[in-house]
Amino acid sequence: MNNSFKTTLLMCVCCALFSCSGKQGEADYSVIPLPKSVSLKDTACFVLSPSTVIASGIDSASQANARFLSDELYDFCGIRAEVIDGGNDTSNVIIIRSYAVDGNAPDSAGGEAYAIDINPDSIVVTGSPAGQFYAIQTLCKSVPAGRFGSVSMPSAHIADYPRFGYRGMHLDVARHFFPVSFVKKYIDIMALHDMNALHLHLTDDQGWRVEIKKYPKLTEIGSKRSETVIGHNSGKYDGKPYGGFYTQDDIRDIVAYAAARHIEIIPEIDMPGHMQAALASYPELGCTGGPYTVLTEWGISKDVLCPGNPASLNFVTEVLNEVMDLFPSKYIHIGGDECPRDRWKECPKCQALIAAEHLDTVKSAASREDALQGWFMKYAERVIEARGRKVIGWDEILEGGQADNATVMSWRGSEGGITAAKKGCDVVMSPNTACYFDYYQTPNPAREPLAIGGCITVKNVYDWDPMPEGLKEGEREHILGAQANIWTEYMPTGDHVIHMMIPRADALCEDQWCDPSQKNYDEFLKRLDRMRALYDHLGYTYAPYVFNGEDR
Repeated sequence: MNNSFKTTLLMCVCCALFSCSGKQGEADYSVIPLPKSVSLKDTACFVLSPSTVIASGIDSASQANARFLSDELYDFCGIRAEVIDGGNDTSNVIIIRSYAVDGNAPDSAGGEAYAIDINPDSIVVTGSPAGQFYAIQTLCKSVPAGRFGSVSMPSAHIADYPRFGYRGMHLDVARHFFPVSFVKKYIDIMALHDMNALHLHLTDDQGWRVEIKKYPKLTEIGSKRSETVIGHNSGKYDGKPYGGFYTQDDIRDIVAYAAARHIEIIPEIDMPGHMQAALASYPELGCTGGPYTVLTEWGISKDVLCPGNPASLNFVTEVLNEVMDLFPSKYIHIGGDECPRDRWKECPKCQALIAAEHLDTVKSAASREDALQGWFMKYAERVIEARGRKVIGWDEILEGGQADNATVMSWRGSEGGITAAKKGCDVVMSPNTACYFDYYQTPNPAREPLAIGGCITVKNVYDWDPMPEGLKEGEREHILGAQANIWTEYMPTGDHVIHMMIPRADALCEDQWCDPSQKNYDEFLKRLDRMRALYDHLGYTYAPYVFNGEDR
């Protein structure tokens, strides 16, 4: 922040006179992501101590947020504040108020705006349930990490809201499976960074990870591969069977945990490609009839769902409906990426469907088979829209010429997102040039655990703007936000995943939350040092390169 901010922080040392015995800490509101506005007041500090109480309104959401604040403060700085009913007339109180924030927050903030008033005797948090939650994150990140008897908090008014309504992270649990406990840890880290969407990649050629009652073989067979390739498709294998899946009760548990942290889980059932685990379970759904096996190496399989087979369409309908029963999300991700057309060209059923639907006349498709892909995606879209949900897919869904209602996730650079926005489609920007956190984090791969390749440093992420250049005003509103992706071919453990996530997630969350005018990389690095102290305190793994100057 500016010099007057730092001066006021130093003045707060005097607040120690009011503190209880024990180690004294000082709050710093220059957190990640940086709030829109912090206006300091020329009054005494609020002293957070074990005598502080938290008072919420009568609604269940603010009461839940009050309990969450109490738990987080204890975890972050060791101070347990009691949650009470009422308490508006109590001194040394944090008050959680549940109503809309007045101010300059745009409609795109989606009710996520918040305000914090910090005074000598009280802290008042104002906002919708989601806004309150982000205010709580700001308060908790402002306290020093460790164990303190009290913390001096400068009197101030903080007003904040996000730049983008969609602020996501992706996790691939198909290539490597991670237990429920780790997924919850991943959600906690997302919440710490004010993110609100977890894109869960549940199925692929190397494993099917979600229980589907109508198709039990998907997990009996499709969740297991006989072994796993060593390294980058070396031709050598570890000889160890590998598997795992989430029961429907597991999914409900994860969804509820995320919802309590204002994170929506968006499931992905990748189709019609990346389906070999499903074909190994039900070979009749492929063009050749198999036999198929769950893939033991990485890459793309030519064996995909057969759109010309009515059984395949019935499979899509029933699986998507069961998935929608489990996930209440607005969006259902249907992949659509990297689907070879080889089998369709040779399949009599697929060619008959192309003829019957006159797909050879679709001018916007490069080939008959591209048009078939578009037809298939449109079929899945109808299934999803019948339940009042929206389709989202990778930018290949633009290729078939029939994805006008879908939201596009632009991963092959930014061009797909630009094209979609110009067509009037909503877009989530997730380009592999800035948002693929499975890439190395330093130009010297020898410093890193094994990764897929490439290099995206913290600075690369921080310098990226999710809003593409060249869009007109009416087109810019279709850019919903941004997401980073973690593909786990080379990440067998949860600690490895978090190593690849942090601290690039810190840079990403500022891309998602902050206006470009707020961003300054050198100042960000200073704030990142405070986050590192918190990561150390919480026991999170993280990549050290940016702290050691090794990311260049």
